[in-house]
Amino acid sequence: MAHLTQRRTQNISGDFYVDSSCIDCDTCRWMAPEIFNEQDGQSAVYQQPTSSPERAAAMQALLACPTASIGTVAKPRDIKEIQAQFPLLVAENVYHCGYHAESSFGAASYLIQRPEGNILVDSPRFAPPLVKRLEDMGGVRYLYLTHRDDVADHEKFHQHFHCDRLLHQDDITANTQQVEIQLQGTEPYQLAEDLLIIPVPGHTKGHTVLLYQNKFLFSGDHLAYSERLQHLYAFRDACWYSWAELGKSMEKLATYDFEWVLPGHGRRFHSDRLTMQHQMQKCLEYIHQS
Repeated sequence: MAHLTQRRTQNISGDFYVDSSCIDCDTCRWMAPEIFNEQDGQSAVYQQPTSSPERAAAMQALLACPTASIGTVAKPRDIKEIQAQFPLLVAENVYHCGYHAESSFGAASYLIQRPEGNILVDSPRFAPPLVKRLEDMGGVRYLYLTHRDDVADHEKFHQHFHCDRLLHQDDITANTQQVEIQLQGTEPYQLAEDLLIIPVPGHTKGHTVLLYQNKFLFSGDHLAYSERLQHLYAFRDACWYSWAELGKSMEKLATYDFEWVLPGHGRRFHSDRLTMQHQMQKCLEYIHQS
């Protein structure tokens, strides 16, 4: 938990604060941008909540923080109410799980609620309040892992929900050797009629993305939105396998239609399909120029 004695001096005075254990994962800044920003390489509170929605967003970010670096001076009396709000609705039947894990550097995890069985996209922390909510929402049929970096507490979720895990063979490590479905090759894998897994080597050799209903793209660390660049982009400074292969993978991905980009790291993006196509072309231009 956050310690008041380690409160960063960059925080504005008031109830909420960020302490020096922050790892600059960006989680709080995209979850509650009206409260948190980046100052000197870590997050800080630049504006205290002044409304109920702002306080709720700040509390959600507090619970999602992978290092518990966000605290309040006064003991929060609404903590259980905020816990019950997770997973947070993104759109339709897609939710943000919160409870990010430090082992995946604060990567976001998502839930797709389906009558045929729910899909957990990448692993959050195995936090009891979240697990209880997932049980209430129908459990987990599949735990789809985009790549080796964001597996977090996958084993605990597998043991609890008896879900089948999916991960590409080229990203299997000692920690994931027991994954039930190990994908191979570079051809798309049709998990269900509405679920298509697309291999996109680049960030890692075995990175894949999940396209749901030709609308929601769960992009892991392959694709995200940059507020600084004002367009979709890939992580040039965090490409662990091949930037050239990532470019080829992005060209392939640009042939698909979708309206949402839901990354593990980086910012979400939502638009109509035509705008998304233009954004993908900007992304390709950025890659080819980098």
